[in-house]
Amino acid sequence: MINSLWTILALLLVDLLVLDAFIQPFHQKKAIKIGGVRDNTSLSMSLTLYGSQGSRSPLVNWAAYELDLEIKMADNLGENPHPFKQIPCLVDDDDVVVFESGAILVYLLNKASSKKLSESQKASILSWISWANASLDPICFLETPDGKVYDTGLKKPNRRIDTLDSLLGEQDYLVPGEFTIADVAVAAYLLYVPQFFPGVDLSRWPNIVRYMKDCASRDAYKDAFGERVQGILIESLNNMNGGDEKEEKKKLFGMF
Repeated sequence: MINSLWTILALLLVDLLVLDAFIQPFHQKKAIKIGGVRDNTSLSMSLTLYGSQGSRSPLVNWAAYELDLEIKMADNLGENPHPFKQIPCLVDDDDVVVFESGAILVYLLNKASSKKLSESQKASILSWISWANASLDPICFLETPDGKVYDTGLKKPNRRIDTLDSLLGEQDYLVPGEFTIADVAVAAYLLYVPQFFPGVDLSRWPNIVRYMKDCASRDAYKDAFGERVQGILIESLNNMNGGDEKEEKKKLFGMF
């Protein structure tokens, strides 16, 4: 009788060990790859974005994909918690609501803060995100008094854009050494211009055109905006790259 009882207990113990071995992997923290470095910090899987493909909200997806943060699209825009019902708007655990694209990018950067950034890099990234929203946006998108976009300021010369072009002639990305969320903030607005205003010619800024093409060629950009948009943009930017050459030919033949 006693031997039978011990046999039953032993079998139960084996079953429990097998069950634990099966369940344990599902409770392990997920390894997240951020900027080429794997981190075992468990990140929230509840990031939900209120947005649409035809708006500016895909830049948030782009940032999330670059940071390897999982993000899902909200099913019902009618439940958007943005106080003015605008998009993009991001929600997270603990009743977190973040709106305005710049604020959302900063939030995502902090969410993926396991990547070691120097204080100098952090300051530079935050500065460029702010510049994109405060200075670049009004140049890229000219608005009526009631906030409707009617044209782009990139059809005319602009000193700030000249300065940006000079800077990008000296380095590949805004923060020297690597692509960062600063580039998502700036390149996203620049790349919206040929999307919203087909035929616009930016060839007077060849370094910016190169930069735009490099950013649009990234896999995370394709995942966020779609392969079709990526292909159209790269073709358009390739045509702009030939602008200087065409102009030189015109000058050359104009001499004879």
